[in-house]
Amino acid sequence: MSFSSDIKQELNKNSNLANKEIVKNELIGYLISGNTNVINYKEIKFSTESDYNINRFSKLLSNLDINHKIDISGKSFVITVRTNDIDFIQVQEKEIYLKEDDDSKEENLKAIIRGAFMGSGSVNNPEKEYHLEVDVGNQHNLERIIKILQQLGIHVKVFQLAIYIKEGEEISKFLALIGANKAVMQFEDIRIQKEMRGKVNRLVNCETANLNKTINASIRQIAAIRKLQETGKFKKLEDNLKEIAILRLENPDMPLVELGKLLKEPIGKSGVNYRLKKIMEIAEEGLKEIT
Repeated sequence: MSFSSDIKQELNKNSNLANKEIVKNELIGYLISGNTNVINYKEIKFSTESDYNINRFSKLLSNLDINHKIDISGKSFVITVRTNDIDFIQVQEKEIYLKEDDDSKEENLKAIIRGAFMGSGSVNNPEKEYHLEVDVGNQHNLERIIKILQQLGIHVKVFQLAIYIKEGEEISKFLALIGANKAVMQFEDIRIQKEMRGKVNRLVNCETANLNKTINASIRQIAAIRKLQETGKFKKLEDNLKEIAILRLENPDMPLVELGKLLKEPIGKSGVNYRLKKIMEIAEEGLKEIT
């Protein structure tokens, strides 16, 4: 099963349907979702391939004593309700409109969002990418859903008639809001693992970059020392430069800090770097003389 299916299965198992007002609001969420259509002003049809989803919708209708029938069309379940049997919705121009109700309790608002998600929402597998989306039936309902989510502290983006979230933390908050607590724990576990893997990869990349930088610098240093040896100028170097040059030839991959510890009189990284730069400058001056 997909991550979305797991969430809807979890929400379907939520049998806390004693509060009729919450049940009504969750049903409203279903009705304004993108998978609901009004046929000839008389019937409302909701289609889904999820048996968990159709079962939840049927539970809500039955709880409110609303007559309905369920059919199968291809791979989809279709639930049909007469508009006259639902007296708490507005149907205009073959569309269902969510009423403006600023006095709604927080739990009722959450129920609307839960219903809308169950109706036409999805969440990508968080192992791959963070993306939650809910399609809504029309522009009016889209604006109402955005307003409700803002009231509940959830920030979303909009594309056409859909809201979407791509931030991991906001998706986690959304799932908690609709009551998918098990899914939140699973999502957060995956998110933490991804963040840890990301940190490890960044450290490895950083260490690799530093190693490459050290190796490239060492190659240039060794090339300069070899040039001085070939031109006979190596013998004319000061003893402290000769000493670090020989150590570099013997330890081509060694970091500057470790090279400094091998000197008869140990010095730090900056001291080693100064001496090797001096050797390279002398070698470059030699090349200029030749040309």
